[in-house]
Amino acid sequence: MTEHPLVAALEKHEAEMIAIRHQIHRNPEVGFEETQTAALVARKLREFGLEVTEGIAETGVVGTLKGRLPGQRAIGLRADMDALFIQEVPGRDYGSAVPGKMHACGHDGHTAMLLGAARYLSEHPDFSGTVNFIFQPAEEGLGGGQKMVEEGLFENFPVDAVYGMHNMPGIPLGHFHTRTGPFLAASDTWQVVFHGTGGHGGAGAHLATDTTLPVAHFILALQTIVSRSVPAIEAAVVSVGAINGGDAGSPNIIPAHVTVTGTARSYRPHIRDLLERRLTELANAEAAAFGCTADVTYKRRYPPLVTHGEQTQISIAAASDLVGEKQVRGDVPPVTGSEDFSFMLEARPGGFVLIGNGVEADGSFHNVHTPGYDFNDNILALGAAYWVKLVQMELAAGS
Repeated sequence: MTEHPLVAALEKHEAEMIAIRHQIHRNPEVGFEETQTAALVARKLREFGLEVTEGIAETGVVGTLKGRLPGQRAIGLRADMDALFIQEVPGRDYGSAVPGKMHACGHDGHTAMLLGAARYLSEHPDFSGTVNFIFQPAEEGLGGGQKMVEEGLFENFPVDAVYGMHNMPGIPLGHFHTRTGPFLAASDTWQVVFHGTGGHGGAGAHLATDTTLPVAHFILALQTIVSRSVPAIEAAVVSVGAINGGDAGSPNIIPAHVTVTGTARSYRPHIRDLLERRLTELANAEAAAFGCTADVTYKRRYPPLVTHGEQTQISIAAASDLVGEKQVRGDVPPVTGSEDFSFMLEARPGGFVLIGNGVEADGSFHNVHTPGYDFNDNILALGAAYWVKLVQMELAAGS
């Protein structure tokens, strides 16, 4: 397939996007600490001639660009900026310079792509209306998107629609995936603390109220929630992430308290309610069965990411124009990962796409949130071109 002229035009800015991406990658900053990254974004946007607002949700940045053609419509394009607490594999010449932190989800690339689009559109403002370039902090578990919305993002920067994009290892280069409706899952965390008396594991086990027994039964019983309580046509996940109790230095002591923590994923409100209810019931039932008690905390973090039909069709059309219809899937199954762009989609209609980060010839790839992951610089121009094409379609002359 012949390269699209718009992608070719964005490739002229590819070296700059790579340099930006690598600079951010070397200096990873986690949620609400993205001061250097935000300063870089704001500086670049000002260099491109955009109006810039900083300090939204602590470290968030919004750049505003008006087209040269008359029009009242406005759209938002969002990228995230934060890194993760992961130790990167060594060997990259632009590798993380901060021990224990790295861009293991590609937010460095997301930021670079949106900056590339901002530069191109500032040089070619042949559109009708306004684009708000939203650079969001703290996507990784801290709800930066929610905080931006709560602080008046869309009241201060009104939009008729908002769009997001995330890279995805395992999807080939040059491919886009999306769907209408529930796309990414709600992400909840839970914790159960089992309380007993504890005791001597050798000389007084019969006198102890042993917290390890309800913990063991509870973990097994958890797996019945999805298999026996969630309807077979629905989807959900309940997983244990950590178990803490006792001390390895005292293997003969039965712990008086054991804490179990984990995650739950779902797509629909009634299934989310069911997961919380059944998890609580099982924790209390297993605790009571062994003479213990349980304290349950269930925290609803990110809602499911639900795309809107009209905007999803525009997303599909924009991607298809760039790479052809055969390389764009508009009906992919839902993904059990989560994204706090969901808060923005609850506030305004919009779309969300996954752009292929690539896959090796043998089918292998480094997934996001792993030490070996790296954003693929070969998709920077394509991702930036997607943003530009989206603007051109949404804010066409006369819109």
